[in-house]
This record gives sequence, structure tokens and C-alpha cells, in this order.
Amino acid sequence: MIVDDEPVIRETILEILNDEGFEAMGMSSATEALTWVDRIKPDLILTDVVMPGTNGIELATIVAERCPDCRVVLFSGQSAATDLVERARAKGQQFELLPKPIDPEVLVSTLRAMSGQQL
Repeated sequence: MIVDDEPVIRETILEILNDEGFEAMGMSSATEALTWVDRIKPDLILTDVVMPGTNGIELATIVAERCPDCRVVLFSGQSAATDLVERARAKGQQFELLPKPIDPEVLVSTLRAMSGQQL
């Protein structure tokens, strides 16, 4: 599941992942993603950190409670995301943070490693 409020980024990532053999779907907000988490039990969520409303770290925290087998990877191009991730880590939460813009090769290899897919 790809969660990003910026349609161009979300659609680009979806295209990359689907072309690489992932079964990816996109959501425009954390609220939208949470409506689907209980239904589909995703293996992995890639979410932007800084979004209107519920941010990516809040989403990751909720997902960890609802769907403990789901892995969450955060990504962001804003320096404010680093502060949010550090605060989450201080509370014992560990999330991978990828920088925006995301290098497609790094993205694919990171997600394959996390999901157990062969390279």
C-alpha cells in the first residue's frame, strides 16, 4: 500500500512497484489507508511522513496495533520528518525512513528485502 497526498508521486511509485511485480495499491491519505488496513491486511505500507491530517508516523503507529505483521516504511523530502521520526524512536518505535525523491532501485531493493521477495 502506497500512501501519499501528492498524486504524481503516489502514481509514479505505484507504476514502478507494479512494473517490478508487486501488487500495489494507492491511498491519498492516512484516513483512507486505515479504512483498508483491516480489510486487506497489507504486507507492507510505504507512506509519506508529512501529510494533512494524520501523518505517516501516526499511521504507522495505528497500523502496528491493528496489523502487527504489516511492515511500514516512511519516506519524506521534508526535514521536519526527521524530527518526527526521532520522537517516535524515543518512544521505542522503529521505522525505516527513505528520502524523497526516492531512487527507484533503492526503493525496489528495500521493499523486496522487507517483504522477502527474491531479487
